[in-house]
Amino acid sequence: MGHLLVALDAVEALALDRLVFIPAAKQPLKTGRGASAAEARLEMVRRTVDGFPSLGWDSVEVDRAGLSYSVETVADYASRFPDAALYFLLGADAARSLPMWREPERLASMARLVLLARATDGQDADVAAQLESATRLADLGRRPVVLATRRIDLSSTEIRDRVRRGLSIKGFVTDAVASYIAMSGLYRQD
Repeated sequence: MGHLLVALDAVEALALDRLVFIPAAKQPLKTGRGASAAEARLEMVRRTVDGFPSLGWDSVEVDRAGLSYSVETVADYASRFPDAALYFLLGADAARSLPMWREPERLASMARLVLLARATDGQDADVAAQLESATRLADLGRRPVVLATRRIDLSSTEIRDRVRRGLSIKGFVTDAVASYIAMSGLYRQD
């Protein structure tokens, strides 16, 4: 739900025609950590965005298999949609690790980076740290757009833990995703 609400906010704030979720087949900076199968994550994304005309999904990284590099995906989009203005949305945690990504300068040259800065209830510390991340990103190419988004304290770790413990995940994910998790037995024994 957190990703869904932030995506809808971004569509409105940036006047996007379409926002596409692209699950990684295998995230290079998270190798060795347990993760759901790429196909299961893709199905959950599909079910999350179903019914939202401005949101979509793409299996390009899952289809490509192997490690997923954002620069390759953005290059693919740039060649498939040469007339489109491309934006690449990332949270502050991802922004901090951007210098470790493959070819971050090239990625920033092909798509406008959008830093999703979580707004806090009167607390400016988190937003200030995220804005500092944006300043470091400016060294990689065009200055990124900083988009203040709502703060939604949900985490995939918490959702997996609740499923494992047999607790409800209503409100944490869409009903369609909750049904898929239950039907497929995901996270029961991670």
